[in-house]
Amino acid sequence: MREGEGGRYTAALSPNDLVSAMKAGIHPDYRDVVFQDVTTDYQFLTRSTLGSKETIKWEDGNEYPLIKVDISSASHPFYTGKHKIVDTSGRVDKFRKRYAQK
Repeated sequence: MREGEGGRYTAALSPNDLVSAMKAGIHPDYRDVVFQDVTTDYQFLTRSTLGSKETIKWEDGNEYPLIKVDISSASHPFYTGKHKIVDTSGRVDKFRKRYAQK
């Protein structure tokens, strides 16, 4: 660790140095992959140990393994703000009546 701006500490090794510093032969390959949210067709490029037989040509012209996911930040209700409370048979109302301040 080395001290950076504002007294914060930063890693002394870059990500490429960390990969080469790992013990050889015991870790899975850490490579660039594209994750695709199948519900929204949102795609992002990141690094992962996951692999796939499917590939996709990315914006930079290179071809990367494609990992399809059901939910990402583009479709998850928490991140999209479309979270709904499902009230089956008035459970919320029953709770409010039972624990209402008297």
